[in-house]
Amino acid sequence: MNNLFAQPCAIVDLETTGGNIARDRITEVGMVLIDGERVERLSWLVNPGQPIPPFIENMTGISNEMAAAAPPFSALADDLLSRLQGRLLLAHNARFDYGFLKNEFRRQGLRFQARALCTVKLSRRLYPQHFKHSLDSLIARHGIAMPERHRALADAEAVYRFIQIASAELGEDKVAHEASQLLSQPAELSSLPADLQQQVEDMPDSAGVYALFGEDGRALYVGRAPNLYRKTLGHFAERKPGQKSHEARIDEPVARVEWRESLGDFGGHLLELQWLSRLQPLHNPRARMMGEVCTLQLQTGEDGFMRATPVSARDIDFTRTGDLYGLFRHAREARKALAQIALAQGLCQSVLGVEQVTSRKGQPCAAHQIRRCRGACVGEEEADSHNWRLKTALQRLKVKPWPFEGAVAVAEHDEVCGDVVEHLFDRWCYLGSRRNGGALEGEPAFDLDYYKLLESELRKPDREVRAL
Repeated sequence: MNNLFAQPCAIVDLETTGGNIARDRITEVGMVLIDGERVERLSWLVNPGQPIPPFIENMTGISNEMAAAAPPFSALADDLLSRLQGRLLLAHNARFDYGFLKNEFRRQGLRFQARALCTVKLSRRLYPQHFKHSLDSLIARHGIAMPERHRALADAEAVYRFIQIASAELGEDKVAHEASQLLSQPAELSSLPADLQQQVEDMPDSAGVYALFGEDGRALYVGRAPNLYRKTLGHFAERKPGQKSHEARIDEPVARVEWRESLGDFGGHLLELQWLSRLQPLHNPRARMMGEVCTLQLQTGEDGFMRATPVSARDIDFTRTGDLYGLFRHAREARKALAQIALAQGLCQSVLGVEQVTSRKGQPCAAHQIRRCRGACVGEEEADSHNWRLKTALQRLKVKPWPFEGAVAVAEHDEVCGDVVEHLFDRWCYLGSRRNGGALEGEPAFDLDYYKLLESELRKPDREVRAL
């Protein structure tokens, strides 16, 4: 008997409607149950309660007609749970299968928890000389005969045979040792409270946004990640002196973690901005600057000279006002930019109001004394000339006009499950997002970050934008 199988085991493989743990559903469950020398093979088709995308139908051979005749997961849940409880769960990419099962059981009000061993990671430890460790690679490398690839029981059987072959080639003790090393709890989680450990373990290996909360309920940090589980785990990793990390170090105790998956990168950025604005997390300095946006507006004084005055988005509608130049976090940043332009172009900082002149009218500004001003302050340059040079210098900062007649939807697609998420904008204002034509979600906002994000997204040649 293989040493790894000295304990009750369940080798599990699932077929699903797609790869998103939150939205997709199980279409088939395959199990190889091992109790010592006794091996039992079981398989169930499952009605997912939602369409199976054509791509998945072609890959698995499980059609919508086949699934429609199968029982829903709710009808199988008690039986499946009784067979899985108390067993070591093995799967190729175990977090995928384990996560789907946990979510499905949770929807039925059932708690499922098991130690899970990922045979992708096991293969990497046993055969480090090989680069690829997908199930297809293992099947080809070890000559595993497969009658039905991408059917749940057949794939679970392939994993079972891989472990048998590895045990024969490398020894049962070697396989059992490497498995035990993988089953050890991640060091990052060992010092966390049990409920927080469970929350982190429940996080999916998919893209999205997460938030860490302190014991007093205040948000400590908001982040965006292509892999929510791995990124969050990094916050709790112990660092050696001088060691750098991309994850923010949170010194306060973390009591809770929340997350939300995103379909695409653009939607993930938008969701991150919303959470930063709403939660104002302690360790995100960027959050404290959100919503504070201003610009330079040209106004002509009684003396005929134009001045670029900082104005706030709270006071005027940036999306409907002309002759606005630059978007800045605050007025101080706007005045600094104006001073740099004036100095570079020989404009009078006194006339522009950048330099406060307390002496009598007609006194030369400081820049004029070092020949960096053409003399508007002392009547050596006419207003028309100074105004023209000012507008020319500001032109590169001009806030771009809204390039559409009205509101638009920026679309993102999930090619696997067929979902479409549309992000709605009008005059650079974010209006909200909707999935598959449903209700709008998200807080409407106009902010420098939203403007920059959308402006960058619209420059992409393959970006799908639809007028509303």
